Amino acid sequence: MKMHHVNSMPALCGSDSDDNSSKDSSTGRNSDATPSTMPTRHGSLVGLDHMVDEVTTGVEPHVGYKKVLVTGGAGFIGSHVAEFLLERGDDVVTVDEMNDYYDVRIKENNLQQLRAKYPEEGRLKIFKADICDEDVMSKIFEEEGPTWVCHMAARAGVRPSIQDPYVYIHSNIKGTTHLMELSAKHGVKNFVFASSSSVYGGSKSTFFSEDEVVDNPVSPYAASKKACELLAYTYHHLYNLNISGLRFFTVYGPRGRPDMAPFKFIDRVSRGVEIQQFGDGSSSRDYTFISDIVDGIVRALDRPHPYEVFNLGKGSGTSLKEFIDLVQKHTEKDAVIKVMPDQPGDVPYTCADVSKAHAMLGYKSKVAFEEGIRRTVKWYNGAYNAKELEVCPELQANGMGRAPSMVNLSQTC
Repeated sequence: MKMHHVNSMPALCGSDSDDNSSKDSSTGRNSDATPSTMPTRHGSLVGLDHMVDEVTTGVEPHVGYKKVLVTGGAGFIGSHVAEFLLERGDDVVTVDEMNDYYDVRIKENNLQQLRAKYPEEGRLKIFKADICDEDVMSKIFEEEGPTWVCHMAARAGVRPSIQDPYVYIHSNIKGTTHLMELSAKHGVKNFVFASSSSVYGGSKSTFFSEDEVVDNPVSPYAASKKACELLAYTYHHLYNLNISGLRFFTVYGPRGRPDMAPFKFIDRVSRGVEIQQFGDGSSSRDYTFISDIVDGIVRALDRPHPYEVFNLGKGSGTSLKEFIDLVQKHTEKDAVIKVMPDQPGDVPYTCADVSKAHAMLGYKSKVAFEEGIRRTVKWYNGAYNAKELEVCPELQANGMGRAPSMVNLSQTC
């Protein structure tokens, strides 16, 4: 694919200038990155509880109307972000290639819910396209004119990336680079993208901090996310593009991906199907409820920092054993557990140090893990037990066509 160079001259400053600009909100920013005076459609400038517990962050939040490009808008996180932005009065352009990593009907259902909730002309535009498609994406930027980008599209999953690393290079590295090139060319005011806690690899730290050196990724997925963070700095350095990379810590909740443990465990325990416990149950994850992640994403979007990387997590870990116990409690079912060896590429625990996100974004998680599981079980019972979605979750796990288990599919779906 031929990449068109941006029209503006690169800001070829020295490394010392780069360091200073990242500390000073008055440098390294686009000249038009000041708060807009345009009103929102619903009279609410920020929506929901977005400004609760606000702190002084050094970069004033943009509180006016936005037209936002949300990539991966049919997916789990992207559809929730689009819904939040539409609810507070912004207009949204979504792009999603609708790949079959998991059942496309799940993604179609997400889009259908957005269309039904926001049918007004011009509020929501939906494009089904690959973000690496130069012609399509150039046309979207030229004709739709988004000036804020929330890039949530990516190939996810540690284990699938080991089996097929090339698709991760295409979607994650090439796709992100293409979007940053177009964003620099079209004067985007802020570019926020999804990174991952996987970049921390086998870190031995109690809390993963953005200050850690993360040069040892343990999977192609993690390496692709680290590469995006490096490229993001390059685009800030060359073109003064405001960019924030967000390292998500195991996101779960309603409309969650069916290849993720929270969905799989709730689903299988609910149906009496065997679940797999990898390791002795002591491994720990910082599970973060979707509303907390969306809050962090929008806070970052509203604050055009020159270049920053932020952890977004709950800030505390939950062991696998405790996780399974809570699923049993809220499904009111006993789990059938098969203990398996640890999996290659997995890290023993993840826990986010979110002090930087709190200080610079005003971010703080609000949903405790047990409450999040309760809400997710309630959603699952409505969406799947009530047959809102006619999808066999056993066919979704890991994006490999079926779960890596020995269960008999004819007995489960």
